[in-house]
Parts: sequence; structure tokens; C-alpha cells
Amino acid sequence: GYRVSLQGNFFGRNHTYIIFPEYNPRKHIKLDPPLNIQSNATASKCQIWWSVPWYLVEILQYELQYKEYSMSWEIALNKTPSGSLPQIEIEAAELRSGITYIARVRCKVSENEDSYHSQWSEWSQTTVFQRAGVPKLAEKILNTRTMQLLFIPVSFGTLLYLFWNCKLSSRYCCFFNSGQKASPALTFPRQLLSFIHCIICTMGILR
Repeated sequence: GYRVSLQGNFFGRNHTYIIFPEYNPRKHIKLDPPLNIQSNATASKCQIWWSVPWYLVEILQYELQYKEYSMSWEIALNKTPSGSLPQIEIEAAELRSGITYIARVRCKVSENEDSYHSQWSEWSQTTVFQRAGVPKLAEKILNTRTMQLLFIPVSFGTLLYLFWNCKLSSRYCCFFNSGQKASPALTFPRQLLSFIHCIICTMGILR
């Protein structure tokens, strides 16, 4: 280590003041801020990454700040990566759709590192991002599949209703002037064919 002292002439006399009796430079480091901060936002999350010297990657920790673009940094949200990799993810649930955000990051030597100690660096340059909305095509596909899934049990229930209705009506017979009997058994296939035709048309529309 080193001894740091301050010497000066005060009131005509020389004085020496010991500032640090034992100064170790490795314990008093201030790093440069991270470089090249970038972001990529999707509908599900926002990925942010940056660059630091390769020989420092394993001993650094980071702190990210992000906020709505129009807000003050004083009310920014802080987020800490779980590992030492120079990257972090922000879940879509933490962001409002259609709002522009701005983020910055700083670094220091990890608290788990015994050989070095540092204070936080200055904040890096900023990156701007916006949560992407859900594509309209994906919403349309989702709605179509939902309608198809709902249409199957509804169709099956309707078929059961027609069959049950025909079964009940088969107990009654009507005679025409010619003396022939009109059987509901002949009516049901027509109803069934008509219903199947409706199903096919509807499935074609949903596709």
C-alpha cells in the first residue's frame, strides 16, 4: 500500500498531515461507464445489453435505470441483473404499450470480489425503446382458433337437440288426404343435411 499525506506551510511553519496511513489503489477504483448500450423491444419483453472491457466482465455488477421518456430520472425504476453478464431483460408487464422509455446503466466491482473495491461509475449513454404491440394478424388467428374451438361443442349440442326433437316427434303421426303417413324420420335427414351445410359454410368463413 501507500501512505498519502498533505504537506503545507501554515503560519510560517511546515506541517504534514497524514490523510491515508495506508492507501491501496485497488480498493479505491472508479470505473468508466459501460459503452454501446442497445435495446430490442418485442411484445413480450425488452432486451438491453452493453459493452465493458472483456477482462472485467466476471467481476462487475450493474444497475439499470429506466423510465418513461417524458419523466424525470428522479422517479426512474432500478433493476439489477441476476448475473455478471452485461445484459438484462424487462418483462412486458413492466412496460406500458405505446409508451416510449429511456434506459441507462452503470457498473462497479462486485461486492463478492475481495481483491478490488470500487464506487459506482457514472451513468452510461442512454437507449430508447418502446414495447411492441401484439400484431393484428396474430390477434386474428387467435380469435379464429377460439371460434373454431367453441363452434365444435355448440355444433355437437345442436345435433343432439335435433336428434332428441326428432325422437320425441316420432311418437306422433299425421295423415294426409291421400291416406299416407308423414314420418318425422324423413324430416330429420333433411334437417341434418341442412345443419351440416351450415357447419361447412361457417368453417369456411372462419378459415
